[in-house]
Amino acid sequence: MAALAWLLIPFMAAIGAGLWGSWAGRHREAAGDGTELAGYARFREAMEKSHSRG
Repeated sequence: MAALAWLLIPFMAAIGAGLWGSWAGRHREAAGDGTELAGYARFREAMEKSHSRG
């Protein structure tokens, strides 16, 4: 009986990991990348200006 109790520990851990994985991998609403892309465009423009001064 003690061996069965020890086998339940990894079994329950596997079930818990599966549940957590399915919860963590669920589809979320996309926030959009507009802000990040605009910031990257500003960064590129600033880098081009600093190199073109010469």
